[in-house]
Amino acid sequence: MFGLTKSKDVAVEPTATGVMDKYLADSPVPPVEGEVVEGTVSAIGRARVYIDIQPFGTGIIYGREYMNARDILRKVHPGDTIASKVVMPENEDGYIELSLKEARQALIWADAESAVKKGTILSLEVKEANKGGLIIEWQGIPGFLPASQLSSENYPRVSDGDKDKILTALNELIGKHLSVVMITADPKEHKLIFSEKGLQEKEEKEEKVNKYDVGNIVKGEVTGAVDFGVFVKLEPGLEGLVHISELDWGLVEDTKAMYKVGDEVDVKVIEVKDDKISLSIKQLKENPWSTAAKRFVKDQIVDGVVIKYNKHGALASIEEGVAGLVHVSEFETEEKLKAALSLGSVYKFKITLFEPNEQKMTLSYKEGNEATK
Repeated sequence: MFGLTKSKDVAVEPTATGVMDKYLADSPVPPVEGEVVEGTVSAIGRARVYIDIQPFGTGIIYGREYMNARDILRKVHPGDTIASKVVMPENEDGYIELSLKEARQALIWADAESAVKKGTILSLEVKEANKGGLIIEWQGIPGFLPASQLSSENYPRVSDGDKDKILTALNELIGKHLSVVMITADPKEHKLIFSEKGLQEKEEKEEKVNKYDVGNIVKGEVTGAVDFGVFVKLEPGLEGLVHISELDWGLVEDTKAMYKVGDEVDVKVIEVKDDKISLSIKQLKENPWSTAAKRFVKDQIVDGVVIKYNKHGALASIEEGVAGLVHVSEFETEEKLKAALSLGSVYKFKITLFEPNEQKMTLSYKEGNEATK
């Protein structure tokens, strides 16, 4: 018997098992029951439609599934692409059994969930009324519009709360088209819930927001201070945000220490997007970097007060609103930096980078000390 040895320099051919594993890993997964697939109509027979589902084989819609969707299937032709839902991955004849009606339902519910997320405005006809609200229909699915979600214009104004009178008022809306948004879409419960009130509030807010343009300077009232900024009421029902970076040219550590609820402030509109307004307070103040550009230059020795530590080193302010970074690399470690530079203390620094237009500055503690020796 002859033996074979493998040289370390000779590439080993992949085994048959390895090739098969790779082939299986790269192969597309066959569709399973309940999955929605797309295919091309390859042939139309008597009460049946054949669909080419590449690369898995031929699908078929027939029997009860054909009858359920016959009005649609009568309009399809060979070459058309249609989506359908797998009822049986492989029947006794080798076909993939499909349902067009169930696929349409799955796609409709996917559209419904998308409409909820996007707040899509829909114009829908009122079909029925009951004492709790209205029944409206969307893509063949009945949905409910609670009376509490009606706009002020359509809300039944019944002084004594009599349910029969409420129903009479709601019945007057049957046949009318209402502009609504979908607020709930639950395919498992087969439930759609709509709101006309939410749309009205959204439209009212958008109308208010559209009165403001970038650059407007307005008075407002502080309604809340949070870590990332301050909320300011511009008018009833409309607030804007002053981000912490837009509160002041200097370092802001605590928004609540700067502003209290009820404070009146002047703000500048810096962005209007969708139904949101972004504001600035600092842009109404003189930019200290502009005046600093007239007094400071690169390589100048300056006095600076240490105002904050961060992961890169320490920030030192050479005047109100103008601060630069003293990099930790000058001190080897963060501990040595903190030992040399105490918060609130004043030291000599050399300006090593000064770009006032970009509001950037770096300072050197070592070079500042060496220059003063």
